[in-house]
Amino acid sequence: MSGNSQSTPRVAAIVGPYLSGKTSLMESLLYVAGALPRKGSVKEGNTVGDASLEAKARQMSVEASLAACTYQGEAWTLVDCPGSVEFSQETAHALMVADIAVVVCDPDPGRALMVAPTLKFLDDHKVPHLVFINKMETPGSAGKLKGVLNALQIVSERPLVLVEVPIREGDQITGYVDLISEHAYKYEADKDADLMQLPESVLPEEQEARQLLLEKLADFDDHLMEELLSDMVPPLEEVSEDLAKDVRDDLLVPVFFGSADKDAGVRRLFQALCDEAPRVEATASRLGIPEGKDALAQVFKTVHAQHVGKLSISRVWRGEVIDGTSMGGNRVSGINKLFGAQQVKQQKATAGEVVALGRMDEVHTSEGLTPTAKVELAWPEPLQPMLALSLHTTKSGDDVKLSLALQRLCEEDASLKVEQNAETQERILWGQGEVHLKCALDRLKSRFGLDVMHHPPMVPYRETFTKAAKVHGRHKHQTGGHGQFGDVWLEIKPRGRGEGFEFEEKIVGGVVPRNFFGAVEHGVVDWMKRGPLGFPVVDIYVALVDGSYHTVDSSDMAFKTAARIGMNEAAPVCHPVLLEPICEVHICVPSEFTPKAQRLVTGRRGGQVLGFDARPGWIGWDIVSAYIPQAEMSDVVIELRSLTMGVGSFTWAFHHLQELVGRDADKVVEARKQTKAPA
Repeated sequence: MSGNSQSTPRVAAIVGPYLSGKTSLMESLLYVAGALPRKGSVKEGNTVGDASLEAKARQMSVEASLAACTYQGEAWTLVDCPGSVEFSQETAHALMVADIAVVVCDPDPGRALMVAPTLKFLDDHKVPHLVFINKMETPGSAGKLKGVLNALQIVSERPLVLVEVPIREGDQITGYVDLISEHAYKYEADKDADLMQLPESVLPEEQEARQLLLEKLADFDDHLMEELLSDMVPPLEEVSEDLAKDVRDDLLVPVFFGSADKDAGVRRLFQALCDEAPRVEATASRLGIPEGKDALAQVFKTVHAQHVGKLSISRVWRGEVIDGTSMGGNRVSGINKLFGAQQVKQQKATAGEVVALGRMDEVHTSEGLTPTAKVELAWPEPLQPMLALSLHTTKSGDDVKLSLALQRLCEEDASLKVEQNAETQERILWGQGEVHLKCALDRLKSRFGLDVMHHPPMVPYRETFTKAAKVHGRHKHQTGGHGQFGDVWLEIKPRGRGEGFEFEEKIVGGVVPRNFFGAVEHGVVDWMKRGPLGFPVVDIYVALVDGSYHTVDSSDMAFKTAARIGMNEAAPVCHPVLLEPICEVHICVPSEFTPKAQRLVTGRRGGQVLGFDARPGWIGWDIVSAYIPQAEMSDVVIELRSLTMGVGSFTWAFHHLQELVGRDADKVVEARKQTKAPA
């Protein structure tokens, strides 16, 4: 790990789709910066990023990995972000505190669509970014460069522009021409590219690409436009300064290419970061961070590390954070700079740095910390969960331990959510998808020593009556002393869907004293918790219309019992039916996948497409609206991502209850009989 630089530290987030090579690129950047003596590999599981057991087991990033280094005297924190959409909350938090982002993608136009959600987030939040087309050592990739650029432009709101063109030997890229300096370079292993004579064969392509670069820059600079219209050759310094300014202002996106595995083009990329990334003051201004003299740091990631405790990973926006002082009402107990799994202790952190603050127990992700108070700062909303598992401990007595472990996991990852379902007595963990939830289960075992069983949560079915009836409930019990006596006549009617339960008393002449009315209603409500089909009863009207009482033996308990007896009498004559919950679902997909999304809906029992419309703010995307039974929702996210190259998503909410009849209803009722009634 290299020493500190005197310049203001900056942060670069490395983002892009799964398998694009982000972790390998960070490894290469650290290597060319001299922070690593040799590179690791994802396959061998020895990279700086992906250091966790869960990441190594899957050979993919499942959380943001940070590493500090210096390059040409400039201090940097590199953040390797997960590529899977299931961990996009983690990526969003890292991007919020980054000065610039490197968007890594494959040299395949067909996979450019996978970058769309990332580019949309960057554009919406005005995060300066550049594109690095990786894996250019792949045979045939040289001829795909323009196709990739065109495909990326379709999904980017900002104009993309090449700042270098390749030099080819046969089917291989052996170097590049820098379009700003117009110098040609040949790739050399383990060192900077060598300056070479610009080949005549590349000259037409270079001149065309440079003219396009200048025209793009001139769109944002009237002086440069005048020079081009006058056929003047703009000075090198002006072109370079225009490009840097436009990138910092998030007006355009420069595109680079190379190979992280071969370290080709990586030094040019790092130089671009140094030249074009804004400083911490500009990033703080973009985010609306308030100015002031006191220190201000923001927590963007929380980790509960074994043998270390809670770490609040924070970006210092201004001032100095000193070990042992108070921040946000908590005493800072340790300041560490991160290099993958390594931590290097230091006494203070200055503006721009990213550090882990130790044992800030009352501090949470997103909070701004000053020496005197916490400050609320802008932050992305947690993603709505899409998939759930019901969890049960394998060992008795582990319930409390599991609750604490889940609380810590949710504190680390805002896209996880825990629900304790009072009706089914289930502890439910919600997440973004199958891999996301399995990763959480692995962490429960590796970090907290918890083995848990899991299965899909129970569907909250309901039941109701379809026929009216008048029934009699009589409870009489004599025990030698005071007995028990309650006698009621109940009138029962079905109500419309969603109208709920209504109780009314129509007693005439005092045949049942008023003080027992509440007991009758309580008896009915208590019976409704589990109806004849095994589920809570909803949408019925019950009226107390007649009855009798005993001056000595009648009591609240007796009338409550009589009401339950009356409801039991009503069950077979009121024709109970099962009701299943129907969800309103809004599926967001690129327009080319809209037919597949519609077939996904109609292919599920009871699925109904309501229509589709353009997704607001997204060019070339649609929203498909549908009704889907909740029982059919368990794997929608898995199938949707399989159909849409991983970019499809959806939101959902309960909409209404709908009758379920026939064999499907019989299966549900039979399964319910096999389960223990909830307490």
